[in-house]
Amino acid sequence: MAFGKKPSQSEIDGVQYRRVPTWCIALAEMQAGAAMAFYSLVGLMSYVANEGYGIALAVAGVILTGTRWFDGIIDPFLAIWIDKLNTRFGKLRILMLLGLTIRSIAVLLLFVWFSGKTQSIALFIILYMVNIVGNSIYDIAGNMLPAVMTNDPRQRPTVQVWATIYNYAFPMVLSMLSVMVILPMFGNQYTKEMLSLTCVIYVIVAWVMTLIACIGLTPVDKPENFMGISAGEEDNVTLKDMAKFLTDNRPFQLYVTAAVADKLASQVNSQAIVSTMLFGILIGNIQFGTMLSMLSMLPSIGFAILGARYCGKHGSKESIVTWTRVCLVIGIINIVFCSLIDMHSISTNIGLTACFFLLLLAMNASKMCVTTSNGSMRADIVDYELDRSGKYMPGIVTATYNFIDQLISSLGATIATVAVGFVGYVNTVPQPTDPATPGIKAMALALYFGMPIVGWICTLIAMRFYKLSKAELVQVQKRIAEKKEQILAAQAK
Repeated sequence: MAFGKKPSQSEIDGVQYRRVPTWCIALAEMQAGAAMAFYSLVGLMSYVANEGYGIALAVAGVILTGTRWFDGIIDPFLAIWIDKLNTRFGKLRILMLLGLTIRSIAVLLLFVWFSGKTQSIALFIILYMVNIVGNSIYDIAGNMLPAVMTNDPRQRPTVQVWATIYNYAFPMVLSMLSVMVILPMFGNQYTKEMLSLTCVIYVIVAWVMTLIACIGLTPVDKPENFMGISAGEEDNVTLKDMAKFLTDNRPFQLYVTAAVADKLASQVNSQAIVSTMLFGILIGNIQFGTMLSMLSMLPSIGFAILGARYCGKHGSKESIVTWTRVCLVIGIINIVFCSLIDMHSISTNIGLTACFFLLLLAMNASKMCVTTSNGSMRADIVDYELDRSGKYMPGIVTATYNFIDQLISSLGATIATVAVGFVGYVNTVPQPTDPATPGIKAMALALYFGMPIVGWICTLIAMRFYKLSKAELVQVQKRIAEKKEQILAAQAK
């Protein structure tokens, strides 16, 4: 397919599916890498609040939770506007550039221009809320990609493969840059100067990735790819549609239960204060521990391809169940292993180093497969809702998910900050040079490995009642195709 031409068609299971070249997917999903650059900055927000604005750690946790609720509240209104937005240039590229501009200005103000110059809690909150507005616009547009790029059940997991690779690779590279290069420049202390330099680098990376993504989106970011199958009503999306979707769409309810449980766990163990406790305090060498963790992700990224192939062959539901069970077993083994050893020895004993590395590798690999299936499942729900209601509203689906996600996963920062308060960090933050204690070890393992285990258990329970199997989704696509043909025939008359 030449650049800018319409996506090709392929027939599988008696359905004509829309496909795009792999290079388009690879470029378009670079928006995920840009999003993860800002996600990494959010992980440092507790530090910038404490170091740059003099806000106590526990108070910072409450602020970050409350502002994420604000994120959830504005998402429905943004989604309605997004689903109604139609221009001859499409919508995704416009929305991504708008969101990126807003969030870039906000984080630069937070990390660079005002950090260390004021003790104003109000200013910190206002700037963080501006960042959230930009974040919501960008993320809603980015999360619409799997549904818009293709509806081919065998290609759709490929979209998520690239998103998964970027979701893991970019935070890994940026974290290594931050911990291995920038942090030592400032005496292994999270100072306001260290945080400012980190922010500038992350913002530059985000802009480069987004501009590349816009190139990949060109063939599909067109008005005809955002049409519904209810003639004359495709733009008539309201808050009532969102409420009806949330209350009536049972597969979505089960999906969001599973996904949000995992997201909450991820929010907790991705906090910088948690990784500092595990790698810096318990292992005793934050550079070594972080490098070990990051290196374990490199080969595990390849498992995203395995997960996509499994998902394409067996469907999203079966794939999520299979790999979640693997995650659960490996997570338990990780806790047992770390509980039985002196974790300081990991950095000096080659045998323990190898065991810890392999356990991290196994957990990351299985998580990759779950993440790949998760993205495909949300796109499946967009199609199911199109078949059910006749309205194509990927923005509403994404925003409804985000609304619930923000309300629940926003507790991640609070859980982490309150939890570490029980081991002595109330007005200060964990630093890599702090001494290890049994309480710190127990808390670090509970937050880093225990929280994901709880999320995986919730996923397995929810998936027992989820009905959108691979066979059912084939029927969904057939019904959509038939309805579109009826509308075109009626318009032709």
